[in-house]
Amino acid sequence: MEYNVHTLSNGIRLLHVPSASPISHACIIVNTGSRDEDDPQMGLAHFIEHLIFKRTEKRNTNQILTRLESVGADLNAYTTKEYTCIHASFLHPYLDRTLELFNDIVFHSTFPEDEMEKEKGVVLDEITSYLDQPEEAINDDFEDQLFAGHALGRNILGTPDTVSALSQKDILHFIRQNYRTDQIVVAVLGNYNLKKLVKIGTRHFESVPSNTGQNKRMAPQQALVQNLVANKQIMQAHCMMGIQAYSLHHPYKTGLLLLNNILGGTGMSSILNLQLREKHGIAYTIETNYSPLSDTGIFALYFGTDKEKVDKARSLIFKEFKKIRTNPLTEIQLHKAKNKFIGQIALGEENRIGLIISMAKSLIDYGRIDSLTTVFQKINAVTTTDMENIANEMLDEKNLSSLVFFPID
Repeated sequence: MEYNVHTLSNGIRLLHVPSASPISHACIIVNTGSRDEDDPQMGLAHFIEHLIFKRTEKRNTNQILTRLESVGADLNAYTTKEYTCIHASFLHPYLDRTLELFNDIVFHSTFPEDEMEKEKGVVLDEITSYLDQPEEAINDDFEDQLFAGHALGRNILGTPDTVSALSQKDILHFIRQNYRTDQIVVAVLGNYNLKKLVKIGTRHFESVPSNTGQNKRMAPQQALVQNLVANKQIMQAHCMMGIQAYSLHHPYKTGLLLLNNILGGTGMSSILNLQLREKHGIAYTIETNYSPLSDTGIFALYFGTDKEKVDKARSLIFKEFKKIRTNPLTEIQLHKAKNKFIGQIALGEENRIGLIISMAKSLIDYGRIDSLTTVFQKINAVTTTDMENIANEMLDEKNLSSLVFFPID
């Protein structure tokens, strides 16, 4: 897809992606997340994401929330371990309004004490709600197990104690340290020419003070393999297993994305779904996920089932893992898997807000955005030998950690 990048004097990059649609999509992404917090400040990056909607130097909460909603637009945000993202979808005429609001909430929020106290209550409710969903809570607990003692293992939401203790001083210090202008991308997909986007983007973001510095992230050490069980007041058993995996920059990243899709990715025809759900009727949900990060990655599998079926489910999973390791994919099987994956990626381009966010992240991570042709070339370049090597690294039972939430009788 065609795109242009314009870098402002402070390092902020404007990403322009032309589209003929009357609906536009925009995001501002900051290369910072929960892994950049100090230990006592768990949940700080996510808390800031909440607070930027509360009050700025010229707007109150109601004025922020209605600025785009009053013209039918959608405004939202999220925080991950490595990113903070604010995004909006809106009709063509409202680009200036959208980027002005992005500037206001990201760079001119005031973080008043009264709003902080109210929002702490909201986040604490969010934490409680999350803990009430074992299929979600087990994911965080398992990542903490995989990255024991490292910032990547932290719950993005934080804990009740850490969130309650957060101060305005913590917020301002975190922003100064981590909202680096050379690590911020403002991206727009819409029916605008580059000249117009640069003019509007410059008006709203050129005046942001330059703030650059070195990335202080530390790569995690490989954790010891652990197989843990936690008894819970739940009705169904929940199980995760996995391993630290390849980073965004590893040559096997594309191959593992492909293997993940074969095993338990999108759709009902994945190997594990066909085996556990369709053939044996064991699990309603069985899925794998590969999340590459800047200096490591996470490959994990999740399933939920009756407690009496956990051992059988694990046995079937390990049987499929062994099969892939000892009987590598044939050229025909790999070709079919590639076609499926390529088709899913092509269809995913229809999600335009997801597309512009993905492109903005790619600009941060790689300094470039690959075309679909290039992406497909990388997929087609994966060999059966690559897949065999990846399978033997990622799917060896003795290298996999696991966590089970087991129902109490």
